[in-house]
Amino acid sequence: MKITESYDQAKLNLRQKLHSRQAGKVKKLLMGQHMNDGWLAKIIIYFLLAVIAFLYLQPLFYMMSTMVKSVSDLIDPVVQWIPRKIYGQNLADAWRGLRYPEAFTNTFVIAMTCSVLQVVSCAITGYALARLHFPGKTLAFILIIVTFLVPPQITIIPMYTIFGKLGWLNTPFVFIIPALFAQGLRGALFIIIFRQFFLTQPKALEEAAKIDGASAFRLFFRIMLPLARPAIIVVFLFSFIWYWNMYYEPSMFLSKGFQPLSLRLNLMQQELMGNSAINFNAGVGKDPISEGPKMAAAFLIILPPLIIYTFTQRWFSEGIERTGLVE
Repeated sequence: MKITESYDQAKLNLRQKLHSRQAGKVKKLLMGQHMNDGWLAKIIIYFLLAVIAFLYLQPLFYMMSTMVKSVSDLIDPVVQWIPRKIYGQNLADAWRGLRYPEAFTNTFVIAMTCSVLQVVSCAITGYALARLHFPGKTLAFILIIVTFLVPPQITIIPMYTIFGKLGWLNTPFVFIIPALFAQGLRGALFIIIFRQFFLTQPKALEEAAKIDGASAFRLFFRIMLPLARPAIIVVFLFSFIWYWNMYYEPSMFLSKGFQPLSLRLNLMQQELMGNSAINFNAGVGKDPISEGPKMAAAFLIILPPLIIYTFTQRWFSEGIERTGLVE
């Protein structure tokens, strides 16, 4: 009798161990050993990433879908994302409405020239604030931070007055000259980025160069500036994108003549909305006739920055990490 009970107890214990081992395997498979490498954790993470990606990419998908739709597809409530056929006339209308070659050239000249000038001027300023010793350095850095905190709407009127007296209105000089002196768009932020980067560099490099007789300018351009390639890439890309997408400043300083793509898009939209012959639904929802050209124009504007970021994504990510912007 005792032998039978012992046998049943051993059998029960063995069965419990097997069930416990199987439950442990299932738990390890679902949850993972470190709570972030199991199937359940991966499913949750991928689901959250997919939702976030869709929220960010939905406007882009809507733009690309709308720009290739005909008027009949835009009116038809059945057609949501995929049109019945690709309609290319919207791109042709947007090309003509934007005056794309001229506006693209104007925008590229402003963005490229100002970005290069800002990289050089902000790098020199950031290096001076990080490494050199001169009277008023702390005060200068505080003033730079103040200019970063002040909204541009506060300074736009005195700047307009100054540029008007100098005869720079409706010319690219309203952006090129401030960029030359590290006062372009977000110039204070770029100075801070360079300053923080140069502060992380070892002082032994400068001391060795000074022992060899290198001057401050030679030390900066031959040693420190090549080391600042991650910061240069980050500042250049940020500056280029902000100059490319800016609208408020050009609307104030470039009201006629030299007009970038952002102003041409606004003028094109005003022409479409002001034409009662094609805008039969003005003020009531979306206009199915002008919606396609507007989305096509927006796509033509964002296409160059997307191409640039596609080819520079790796260097941009490395620059973000090495400049400490993620901290």
